[in-house]
Amino acid sequence: MDTVLKPRESVRGGIAARTALGEATLPLGRILEGDCVEAMGWLPTASVDCVFADPPYNLQLGGDLNRPDGSHVDAVTDAWDKFASFKTYDDFTRAWLTEAKRVLKPNGSLWVIGSYHNIFRVGAILQDLGFWILNDIVWRKSNPMPNFKGTRFTNAHETLIWASTGEKARYTFNYRTMKTLNDELQMRSDWVLPICGGPERIKRNGTKAHPTQKPEALLYRVMLATTNKGDVVLDPFFGTGTTGAVAKRLGREWIGIEREQDYIAVAHERIEAALPLDESALTTMQSVKPQARVAFGTLVENGLIAPGVELFDRKRKFSAKVRTDGSLLSGGATGSIHSLGAQLQGAPSCNGWSFWHVEHEGEIKPIDALRQLYLLAIED
Repeated sequence: MDTVLKPRESVRGGIAARTALGEATLPLGRILEGDCVEAMGWLPTASVDCVFADPPYNLQLGGDLNRPDGSHVDAVTDAWDKFASFKTYDDFTRAWLTEAKRVLKPNGSLWVIGSYHNIFRVGAILQDLGFWILNDIVWRKSNPMPNFKGTRFTNAHETLIWASTGEKARYTFNYRTMKTLNDELQMRSDWVLPICGGPERIKRNGTKAHPTQKPEALLYRVMLATTNKGDVVLDPFFGTGTTGAVAKRLGREWIGIEREQDYIAVAHERIEAALPLDESALTTMQSVKPQARVAFGTLVENGLIAPGVELFDRKRKFSAKVRTDGSLLSGGATGSIHSLGAQLQGAPSCNGWSFWHVEHEGEIKPIDALRQLYLLAIED
């Protein structure tokens, strides 16, 4: 099946376009060719789970950029990055963000990446449109291009804005997955990743196929963090298809929008070659379900430990009897499983669940084993 969908000349955006396409139809795995605002008009309202946007940065370059040795720096000089004024850029930004908000599901996420040239203007406009900023992520490039003129600091990062559709929206965030990805440390908002290079950098006739191709590792993290398997990811500035390739590998659905024919050809070839991960590899760590809080007295009143039963520590140095209210008695001292355990040992604290043991069904077990039995019973 052809993955490039061209708008009909007779149907141009808005409600008419959505009706022609079919209100319930999503062009999954397709590249919509043309202007992103017009093409998003083809999509049904509240139909995608995530929008990842890498819009033109409006770099305002004043001329060619050369290295100290005189060689030319391959910077962004394409027509698609040039705007007549800040107002023109702002109007364009407001138009595509308005459509992005319409096509996003209420619990969907928006990601926008940019540089200091545009990200502050984009951020202000998306807030004006009702998006709610959740984080600004700093992508710190481990191998940035140096500042050859020596007139400014080396521009070593780009900024991603992650936003929900509104302040009260119930967005997706796979916290546990991110923690696992980060060696069991909470993932921070500064991501150190290399710029796209080596065999990942797509070239045609010895030159970059796209001047701002993003590394797949960046999209990998974005999708793992804020989407789930089967979710639909829309990229209105598809370029050479990084979003589509990563979505395919991670078992996400994708829709791309691109107007440059050369990029579409590269994206089509690239995504065709991308291999999806197998089912076992796609299973990521989910957030740990908080365990129900169980008081020791609950075990007593449910008959798992009877009043009058003797508890003891593993070495049988200390012992105590269980009272009807779940407290313990040892000699003249009383207290909870935690406070009495600490008191008898002369310790500042004690985890009574692991300290105290009981004979149960002919075996010596920590009382925590009986707590786990109770939890299993109530889950069933």
